[in-house]
Amino acid sequence: QVQLVESGGGLVQAGGSLRLSCAASGRTFSSYRVGWFRQAPGKEREFVGSIHWSGGSTAYTDSVRGRFAISRDSAKNSVYLQMNSLKPEDTAVYYCAAGATGAWYYWGQGTQVTVSS
Repeated sequence: QVQLVESGGGLVQAGGSLRLSCAASGRTFSSYRVGWFRQAPGKEREFVGSIHWSGGSTAYTDSVRGRFAISRDSAKNSVYLQMNSLKPEDTAVYYCAAGATGAWYYWGQGTQVTVSS
């Protein structure tokens, strides 16, 4: 079992930055991919990006590529989502998940990100 806890959300003005953290406990991320997702009010949850824990390869959805960056810290068993040039449309609850593309086994509880215009 993997328990995931997100942190770092908050209120920021458009153009600002936030860094979200996803800390794992119970076991290491091992060979999983760790993904970030978001869900805005009235919308379906969408994929934001992911990183392969072992290899470090990353993938992003088009709307955040170039603005968001995912990194990992093996010593802290944590994954980070650095969000720059934030836009009001980035407002959502952000979740991290661990598993594989198309099969996300573990989810965190989410952290709210609000971007004001």
